[in-house]
Amino acid sequence: MSGAAVADELRTLVRAGWRLAVFETFEEERALNLLERVAEGTDRRCLTWSVVAGLGASGDGAGSLDAGLRAVAACEEPALFAMLDAHRWLDDPVALRRLRDLLPTLGTRKQCVVLVGPVFHLPIEIERDAGRVALPLPGPAELQHLFARVLESGEAKAQPDVLGEAIRGALGLTSGEAVRVLRKALRTAGAFDRRAVAEIVRDKRRALHRTPALTFLDDETGLTDVGGLTELKGWLAERRRAFTDEAKAFGLPTPRGLLLLGVQGCGKSLSARAVAREWQFPLLRLDLAAAFGGQRTPELALREAVEVAASLAPAVMWIDEIEKGFAAAASDPVASRVFGWFLTWLSEKREPVFVVATANDVAGLPPELLRRGRFDELFFVDLPTAAERAEILNIHLRKRGRDPLHYDVDELAVAAERLTGAELEQVVASALYTAFAEARELAGNDLANAIEQTVPLYDTYEERIKELRDWARHRARNASVDGKLADLFSTR
Repeated sequence: MSGAAVADELRTLVRAGWRLAVFETFEEERALNLLERVAEGTDRRCLTWSVVAGLGASGDGAGSLDAGLRAVAACEEPALFAMLDAHRWLDDPVALRRLRDLLPTLGTRKQCVVLVGPVFHLPIEIERDAGRVALPLPGPAELQHLFARVLESGEAKAQPDVLGEAIRGALGLTSGEAVRVLRKALRTAGAFDRRAVAEIVRDKRRALHRTPALTFLDDETGLTDVGGLTELKGWLAERRRAFTDEAKAFGLPTPRGLLLLGVQGCGKSLSARAVAREWQFPLLRLDLAAAFGGQRTPELALREAVEVAASLAPAVMWIDEIEKGFAAAASDPVASRVFGWFLTWLSEKREPVFVVATANDVAGLPPELLRRGRFDELFFVDLPTAAERAEILNIHLRKRGRDPLHYDVDELAVAAERLTGAELEQVVASALYTAFAEARELAGNDLANAIEQTVPLYDTYEERIKELRDWARHRARNASVDGKLADLFSTR
């Protein structure tokens, strides 16, 4: 939803007679500008209250929300009252009672109290009296308008292609941040060119460090770097063009995401990163541990992360080991509420944010997460087959400048039974260390010895892996072709 759409929604609430509204936003100045426009369009004044400055020019009502509401009660003209940081004061029972008593009067005076803040948990007494509106980060159209004003004031020429790149580079920033970043880039580069665009992208990454739960990743990994998993790759290939206008016109729903469940070290995280590279989407990593363990409230951290992801859409959001992030939800009421909010977002999100979640422990997955509608598909990633092990060895040998044809990879793959993809990567690295220490080229025996010396994860967690396979047999789709069939054809 754009800023203009939010203004229309607020205007509709006011004209429909709502006496109380909640305006969730991180951008106070932008929110106040929108409220000014809404007030003008509905023949009302917009009066701002804060606990420090009080209400409007008079300054009445400073010191507490209750005092602010008394100042509101004394004002009889049609108005919108923007109550700043109101989320900090809603636990005051006197102020809450005064607000409820004031609601009928607000209706007769054509007035509306708008609570402005980043996130609200309304007391149950007023929950059904309030209309809710959220202001998203500025989209391309709003950034274009902002950038055009800055460029005109500085008499800088805007080439359409450079302007488009600059706007894409600034997505994910607030309007104020975007303007500051653009001005700094113009000063640094000396002109509005691709050097300025590069400065915008760099400054954006620095600015978004304030979002602790979300990380931008530059990953060169593609699906060609992932060994095996042909069923998963085919599924992804089918949906590659599903985010286009052509797909929408065809009647296709926008892909929501997938959940990868399976054995550790078998390519789940690698596949998640490869999706973004394959589709040429931004890759974002959502760190649930950071959201629950940071200085901000978990809900605020998650809301901000989701808002940034939505502003960058289409994008891929990767959530690694999702079961650990929500492990506290069963016993912690706050975590449970945040978990519920996140599940709702997974089901109802309209922005093309493709969520790829990975999990190692099925026991830690709540049933609500597995319900159809949260994700498009649930894939089980098992230990690689012999053919897949050979493919993985080939990939890692090529990455390290060796020609796989110089080694009996098929025989090595058979010897590496029960090794994961991560363990096969370490086999190649270990063999290279041995050859380097002896000042000679890598030999097949080095690889064979490294395989023999590797203790498979399977030997340590055999029972857990078997339980995982049993659970997934009738609940998840296999990410690889049937292992027996693959091995059969690989021997012919």
